[in-house]
Amino acid sequence: MMKSIQLQKLQDSGVVAVIRRPRLQDVLHIAHALVEGGVGALEITVDSTGAFDLITLLKETFGERVLVGAGTVLDADTAKQAIQAGSDFIFSPILDIDTIRVTNEYGKISIPGVMTPTEIVTAYRAGADLIKVFPGNALGVDYIKELQGPLGHIPMMPTGGVTLDNVAQFIRNGAVAVGIGGNLVNKAAIEAGCFEEVRELARTFTQLIQKARR
Repeated sequence: MMKSIQLQKLQDSGVVAVIRRPRLQDVLHIAHALVEGGVGALEITVDSTGAFDLITLLKETFGERVLVGAGTVLDADTAKQAIQAGSDFIFSPILDIDTIRVTNEYGKISIPGVMTPTEIVTAYRAGADLIKVFPGNALGVDYIKELQGPLGHIPMMPTGGVTLDNVAQFIRNGAVAVGIGGNLVNKAAIEAGCFEEVRELARTFTQLIQKARR
């Protein structure tokens, strides 16, 4: 799938689900629940046990039905390993120019983490496809809105602290998508084997996003 099509798919879904340190026996259950709930992009954080194998497993399982990427990527070498494992996108909590460069060299989606306007512009000029405003809740939902005046041409997605209560406002304020971790990939529900709860959370988040866009 072409990068431009993948990027549109990610934005159409509106959600990157952050799967951090899952138990191996839960991974496919979690992924199926999220995809059935409408999530179009799954992120495996590289601090998870066997992260690259999990990325490969999810790509083999879902093919082009869903995007699979690596998260918590701090350097170019890790990005390269993740891409070789099958990652469609590289999600970082920081701005690292070499990571952006390598991701682009492989034709994958680059999403570095930034906060300040200077970092946002620096990342975009370096070739980032989307900008991860992180942590998203640190400056509140109106921060995205305030950035739209001078930087509205740069696609942004807050990650960190996105909830059912604020996700619609993030979208209305200009976010093209959001990254959601524990508020979507609910640890208690997963440990209890209640994957249908994850599916319903995913469905609710995606519905709120679509409604906010209208």
